[in-house]
Amino acid sequence: MTVSPVEFVRPRAPKPEWLKVRAPGSENYLRLKGIMQDLHLHTVCEEARCPNIGECWHHGTATFMILGDVCTRACAYCAVSHGKPHELDAAEPERVADAIGKMALKHAVITSVDRDDLPDGGAFIFAETIRQTRARVPGCRIEVLIPDFQGIESSLRAVLDAGPDVLNHNIETVPRLYRMARSGGRYPRSLELLDRSRNYTPAIATKTGIMVGLGEEIDEVVSVFEDLRAAGVSILTIGQYLRPTPTHAPMVRYYHPDEFADLKRMALSKGFVHVESGPLVRSSYHAHEQADAFELATSR
Repeated sequence: MTVSPVEFVRPRAPKPEWLKVRAPGSENYLRLKGIMQDLHLHTVCEEARCPNIGECWHHGTATFMILGDVCTRACAYCAVSHGKPHELDAAEPERVADAIGKMALKHAVITSVDRDDLPDGGAFIFAETIRQTRARVPGCRIEVLIPDFQGIESSLRAVLDAGPDVLNHNIETVPRLYRMARSGGRYPRSLELLDRSRNYTPAIATKTGIMVGLGEEIDEVVSVFEDLRAAGVSILTIGQYLRPTPTHAPMVRYYHPDEFADLKRMALSKGFVHVESGPLVRSSYHAHEQADAFELATSR
């Protein structure tokens, strides 16, 4: 008897209860979505399929994605489109600042795709977005989540010279998994960027994030914590990797909320000022609270 191959397909494991979120649709969510569409802006909330989009947009927080919506890298964990980017939009910084003003944000997060096709990696657009936002919404705290700029120090300095309040660059995973998950990135290069940021502008909070569930071992994660503290990182986020599509890197396992609590305790014991750790935590989740913790710690 011939058996259909369909019978051998393993059913997809259901998500644990702690990873289930309500579908977005609040009045404020729809308002923010309308502003983004009217100003022709992109958000990493949408492009990366963030599970917190409903909660964050409901509370008037969004992460703007500048430099277009096409990335020059194809990281195995990321849902953002990759390929040949479009031409630079010189008016984008002004539109982002306009949106931040219309949304009356007190804490804005600005990130981007990788733009390895540009000599400065897009640093000028980052800096100009910071300057435009400062001019239009002077009371808004600004966090930038930057790419590695291929290790170009002048690009990093251009962003820092524009005066963000928080400099974020995600380490993403443990060194052993970089080749699989982040082929365009280099673990030592990311550490160097974070260290350079801390040394060049100590008053600007340095932040990073790591995903778990890609096949890392706990001792590898703790080793990353130690490397990050040696680089002077103050704020750390730890979240669950969720596979965007079947073509992306497989998820090895779900971490239980108790395990995230354990990771938070381990990280705090290494000396981080603030640690956000949980299944649904992403880089910009509760970003304003993280920045508050840094300001409180450094003002003592």
